[in-house]
Amino acid sequence: MRARWTKAQGLDILGAHLIDYPSPTNLGYLWGIGSTAGLCLGIQIVTGIFLAMHYTPHVDLAFASVEHIMRDVNNGWLLRYLHANGASMFLSLYMYIWQRIFIMVLILTQESTYGVQVLLYIFL
Repeated sequence: MRARWTKAQGLDILGAHLIDYPSPTNLGYLWGIGSTAGLCLGIQIVTGIFLAMHYTPHVDLAFASVEHIMRDVNNGWLLRYLHANGASMFLSLYMYIWQRIFIMVLILTQESTYGVQVLLYIFL
C-alpha cells in the first residue's frame, strides 16, 4: 500500500520550512542586504561576460557594437538593461559593506572578515 500525500501535509511541510523556520530574534531585514549584494554582483559578472563577447572597444565601432547588441543579439536588449540596472543596484553592496564595517567597529570580533570587507570596498 502506497502512502499518499494530502494537501494538508504538503502545506504543513511548506509552512515548516518557509514560515515557521527557527531564526534568531535579532535577525532583521537589514541582514538580507548581503544576499542582495551578492545577487547583484553575480548578475553584473554574468551579463558583463556576455556583453563583452559582442562589444568592440574602438572609437569608431563602439556605438555600432552596442547597436548590434540591442538589435541583432538574441535578448541582447535584456542583457544590456540587466547590466545597467545591476550597476545601479551596487548601492546595496556599499550599504552592506558599511553595515558590516559599522558592526565590526562596535564589536571588534572576526578581524579576518573585517579585513576582507575593507579590501572588497577598496577594489569596488
